[in-house]
Amino acid sequence: MKFRSLYSRIALTFAALVLLFGGLCGGLDLVAAKNHQQEIIQRLSRGLAEHIASHWPLSKGEGFDGKAVSELFHMLMIVNPSIELYLLDAKGAILAYDAPPGRVRLKEVSLAPLRGLFGGDALPVKGDNPRHPDRREIFSATPLNRDGQIIGYLYIVLAGDEYQRLAEDVWQGHVFQSVMWTGAGALLLTLVAGLGLFSLVTRRLDALTRTIAAFDDASFSGTLQLDGALQSSPDEIGRLAATFSRMAERIAAQVQHIKSQDTLRREMVANVSHDLRTPLTSMQGYLETMLRKSDRLSPAERQQYLEVAVRQSRRVAHLAQELFELAKLECEEVRPSLERFSLQELVQDVAQKFELAADAKGVRIAARFRDRIPLVYADIAMIERVLTNLIDNALRHTPEGGQIDLTLRREAGDRVTVRVEDSGAGIASELLPSLFERDSPLRRDSGRHMGGGLGLLISKRMLELHGSTIEALSGEGRGAVFTFSLAAPA
Repeated sequence: MKFRSLYSRIALTFAALVLLFGGLCGGLDLVAAKNHQQEIIQRLSRGLAEHIASHWPLSKGEGFDGKAVSELFHMLMIVNPSIELYLLDAKGAILAYDAPPGRVRLKEVSLAPLRGLFGGDALPVKGDNPRHPDRREIFSATPLNRDGQIIGYLYIVLAGDEYQRLAEDVWQGHVFQSVMWTGAGALLLTLVAGLGLFSLVTRRLDALTRTIAAFDDASFSGTLQLDGALQSSPDEIGRLAATFSRMAERIAAQVQHIKSQDTLRREMVANVSHDLRTPLTSMQGYLETMLRKSDRLSPAERQQYLEVAVRQSRRVAHLAQELFELAKLECEEVRPSLERFSLQELVQDVAQKFELAADAKGVRIAARFRDRIPLVYADIAMIERVLTNLIDNALRHTPEGGQIDLTLRREAGDRVTVRVEDSGAGIASELLPSLFERDSPLRRDSGRHMGGGLGLLISKRMLELHGSTIEALSGEGRGAVFTFSLAAPA
């Protein structure tokens, strides 16, 4: 039989402990009661042997009066059947006794317990039992003297065979049975009370367990439906239930977030597949045309087809690089390598990279630094990539004759704010909140934004690694403004 529930194991353990403790206490009480009774008997009868020896002459001439001793022993054992009398010589050898033939099995008694009793050892002092060599019993003894010399001892076993027989019959006595039934009833009452108390405790734990199991069956959605009394309880179980409730709320929120992220991830894969399919299809079409009509194409047409194929392959390579970079950022495989550098010089270097493209499109890039800009503490490669993404995005959306402004401003709290502003068509205000998320409108308008908005998502992840955020401010027809800040500790 297996005890799987907590209550069954606690109940079984408690019952075993109660029975063990009850048996141990009962046994100790019996031993203590027996020793106490023997101490009282020996204390009361300690002078019995001396009293008998002083009132009844046991010696005659140079020896002992055997007939008188036997008659005296017989009379005393009839008066008090619980005692057994023995006459010993000076070395402890048994000289006389009153018992049926063969009942006395020892020929001599050890004198060490007698000396202990005479010397005042703590009671009860136990000596040999001539009828039962394997048992030791309480006794009374006195030395027998003649002319100042010990010639023997009167040795009285105070708990003889008759006493032991009656003591063994006590198990059948009314008093003992009453005590046993009372003790058993007390143990049973203790057991029932303990099991009832454990039931109250484990019942609430069982309710909490069923609630958590129901939460698990619901795929960790919703909240824990806890009993009101369980929630309001101030004890440890109540606090445990409250902790589980808060944990369940966080788990449900995290599960919902994971599901949402998974949905967005699938959407992104679908969008990326579409983004890759477009240039790949175009590149494949031009290359197949060149393959089938290579003998009929003029050198100019062949050059045009190759340029289109190379341009589409660059789009594919750029998108693949962005996907790889975003995957590393989201898997937290990238850690910023922080160092101090001049943000002003970095902005100028990145702006110079776009000068040729800007000139070809007729767009002016202007870098403005009004204040003395301190060194910032960041990963220079990541910040360069963020600036590259923002300027590239601004350049693609700024019409001919437009302008891109790059501004650095020192802020309170040892921070430097970077502002990238273009004069393009801008972004509708309702699209701004999701601009840096997976479901960005740039993802749904990949034809308009080469790269599908992954550059902004990458920029956001990189700035989050620096403990910063990126914000977008815009409106229809007013251009777009992107800002972020970096730490510039003194």
